[in-house]
Amino acid sequence: MTDTDAGGALASRIEALEIRIAYQDETIEDLNSAITAQWKQIDFLTRKISQLTDQLRETTEQIGRPGLPEPPPPHY
Repeated sequence: MTDTDAGGALASRIEALEIRIAYQDETIEDLNSAITAQWKQIDFLTRKISQLTDQLRETTEQIGRPGLPEPPPPHY
């Protein structure tokens, strides 16, 4: 193998690595965007669950104690 062949092979390998890194950088950015969007959705859903839990607690307190049987209806 001559020096020019070795240099060409090395340049080819470096170019392949640079291309691979470029694709990996793009993939990392895409994954980062997806994770950021998911965390925003998780935060929204967590707040919504907390809000609904509070509403359920307030409704339960207004109605009375849950789980107690209703009194029987009056007989005529």
